Amino acid sequence: MAGLVLKVRPGLVDGGLAADPAKTPSAGPAPEPTPTPVLAAAGIGGTAPTAQGVETAIGPLVGAPALGSRVNISVVDAATGDPLYEKNADTKTTPASTTKLLTAATVLAARGPAYRLSTRAVAGAQPGEVVLVGGGDPTLGVDGDDQFPGAARLDKLAAQVKEALGDQEPTRVLVDTSLFTGSETGPGWDGDVVGSGQAARIQPLMTNAGRVEPVHHEVGGDPRFADPALAAGRAFAKQLGLSTGSVRKGKAPAAPTSSAAPSSARPEGVAPGSPLGEVQSPPLVQVIDWMLQQSDNVLAEALARQVALAAGLPASFDGATKAMTAELGELGLPADAATLADASGLSRRNKISPRLLTDLLTLAASGKHPELSSMFGGLPVAGWSGTLRTRFATPAPNQIGQGLVRAKTGSLTGVNTISGELITKDGRLLVFAIMADATGDSGAARQALDKIAAKLVTCGCQ
Repeated sequence: MAGLVLKVRPGLVDGGLAADPAKTPSAGPAPEPTPTPVLAAAGIGGTAPTAQGVETAIGPLVGAPALGSRVNISVVDAATGDPLYEKNADTKTTPASTTKLLTAATVLAARGPAYRLSTRAVAGAQPGEVVLVGGGDPTLGVDGDDQFPGAARLDKLAAQVKEALGDQEPTRVLVDTSLFTGSETGPGWDGDVVGSGQAARIQPLMTNAGRVEPVHHEVGGDPRFADPALAAGRAFAKQLGLSTGSVRKGKAPAAPTSSAAPSSARPEGVAPGSPLGEVQSPPLVQVIDWMLQQSDNVLAEALARQVALAAGLPASFDGATKAMTAELGELGLPADAATLADASGLSRRNKISPRLLTDLLTLAASGKHPELSSMFGGLPVAGWSGTLRTRFATPAPNQIGQGLVRAKTGSLTGVNTISGELITKDGRLLVFAIMADATGDSGAARQALDKIAAKLVTCGCQ
């Protein structure tokens, strides 16, 4: 089972995000690093648990009162695909943020790990007018003091614009948000989702996922701009030396045709629609890492719209979920085991079966679709990173899972879920999904979920 040892890229652990990856040694530009492999294709290694052994180990834990009356579970040997424990494994269950596993897989399949999101500036219809065109990058930063280190930045885009304009002074900024369509909030979202800072309005242009301050709070939400696109436009205007009052919503002119007169022949300067600058996000694999680590709802919804765009569908909630469902089918997964209203899991209309989640994780670990293995890099590690950083701490038996369980969590009022992978004490890779959607106290429910996963780590289950 060499190759199945869990690794975490240091940049994803709290504290490792502090350095600015854009800074390179003075000796010369460094090549872009290749993402560190996190999980090799699952091979036959270690001693496989038996279904009876797993039943004996975790059966009594599944009935914990804290998990409520509806607990649906799938546990699978990743190397063979054999089910080891099932309880209502085909029952569609409210998944909360474990929905993001489907989002990660479908955008990786549709766009690939290396794809980048572009934010452009073009010349407007009037002299000096600059149009900021949203390209769907929610990680866009302002000046380097941002939520997502290494993200594309407005100050760098503004520098390109000034150079492109030459002697022409910028006069105002238009903000083009035409890439996304439809409602900016999801169907089935609780009424306080945006107000509480759990998400922003989903627009194709924003900075720091719509946050007012580039800080992520694990609990309580992050205050968001009422109109993230306008806020980004105002931040861009400041970088151009303009007042924030010069910013308006608008649409970019069509790009000039090749027969258009050269800009030097135009007294007003560059032709309307001419490119003035462009900045690109880090590769999608990095954006997906951030999305999974921080359980960022805005990143999830923006990424899902890339699945829609790749499929030629509208970049809306409906287009995104239709495209995601179709992509699951293309991967050979049972797409009818998911009913999706959004890509983040905020919607209570989402329903996913535990078996679909373990089927997906088994496929990602198999090596049959190498692009899918990238999703493992972003999964939080028990007791170490992301939404599992403070989990698997109590009660004492849960601590055994620290560093050996890697999973996506999900929480809504009355809903607690966890799905991911773990290594048993005998070196066997298991994938699992534990979903409870009739829970009471969330803290007690999370401890009960962790106890099941930790037990799978420690038991030989022969």
